[in-house]
Amino acid sequence: MPTATVTQGRSAETPARDAGSLLLVLIAVCTAVTAANIYLAAPLLPLIAHDFGSTPSAVAWVASVAQFGYAFGLLVFAPLGDSVNRRRLVAGLSLVTTAALTAAALATGTTALAGAVLIASAATVVPQLLVPLVAQRAPAHHRARHVAAVIAGLFTGIVAARVLGGLIGQAFGWRVVFVGAAVLTAALGLATAYALPAEQVRRSGPLFSGLTALPSLVRRSPDLWRACVRQAGMYGAWSALWTSLALLLTGSSYGLSTATAGLFGLFGLAASVVAPLAGGFVDRFGAARVVRSAYLLAAVSVPLFWLGGHALWALFVAAIAVHAALVASHVANQTLALTTTSTPATANTAYVVAGFAGGATASALAGSAFGWWGWGGVCAVAGVWLGLGWLTTSVRR
Repeated sequence: MPTATVTQGRSAETPARDAGSLLLVLIAVCTAVTAANIYLAAPLLPLIAHDFGSTPSAVAWVASVAQFGYAFGLLVFAPLGDSVNRRRLVAGLSLVTTAALTAAALATGTTALAGAVLIASAATVVPQLLVPLVAQRAPAHHRARHVAAVIAGLFTGIVAARVLGGLIGQAFGWRVVFVGAAVLTAALGLATAYALPAEQVRRSGPLFSGLTALPSLVRRSPDLWRACVRQAGMYGAWSALWTSLALLLTGSSYGLSTATAGLFGLFGLAASVVAPLAGGFVDRFGAARVVRSAYLLAAVSVPLFWLGGHALWALFVAAIAVHAALVASHVANQTLALTTTSTPATANTAYVVAGFAGGATASALAGSAFGWWGWGGVCAVAGVWLGLGWLTTSVRR
């Protein structure tokens, strides 16, 4: 009898476990598709400029508009995960994103395209609605691994947007890329919304109370504050190096074409490979130890990037190292942010916005540094950002 009871229990658990695994895969794929929408315009700028009879530098601001749209969407929509039914929210945002991407494909001018990209990027915050759900439903001893699976999907989508988007646009035109993104967003977004578990959300207070609660939430949670600052430092260092790399590769040092330089985006696949490993390490050794190791690896990558100003092999090694450091730190810090408060969606918003702000600021400084001091100036900005991210949080209050 005891044996029969155990067997029945296991057979009952198996379908639930399989359903959970399939949902995790679906969420990871949906995350890849929606995250790619933010970066669609960047590799297509020369094609867009040619179609509109302009120059790439004159339409480059369209890619920046996507970043601002995403930041706005994070602040407004991401905290709603704590107070609104996720199924309806994911479905609604997916439909808005699909409509905006379709409008972008039909745009007849830069202003219309930028407006459509702004709306699409603001509504494509679905990944940051799903990560807190994954963390909540995952077993405690496998939580970081589940979060890492979604993060791997996110980085895969970013790489696909930069590499595949450029190749498809070159072959079939930039409008086809936006149409394809619209179709995939609708299909994956609605499928994911349908598959999400039913929730009974009881909202108390105003709809956007999560947004106003962000500052006090960070002040009350030292662990969340530490995760925000350390990821801002890490993401800032990565952004400074990665956004300025094309200037080095297409400049006098290497003289590569834009298309060839764009293939360096394939190094982002290192992040997709490292994410599951980092999740296992966080579950086994804890977030703090993984973040320390990631910072050490990033610190090693900075002098390698500096050496890469004249040695291509150093750039290869540094690119892999900095992506591995970024994703390991991201998995650890985001897992910590999601589990340190009773409002994970709001905490996740604070974490992602902090990282985004650090990356955007460092990227802007790196562009100016390259103009004044060349590639060495960019590496200096990255090193300073890493130092600030670590030293600021190493002082215990």
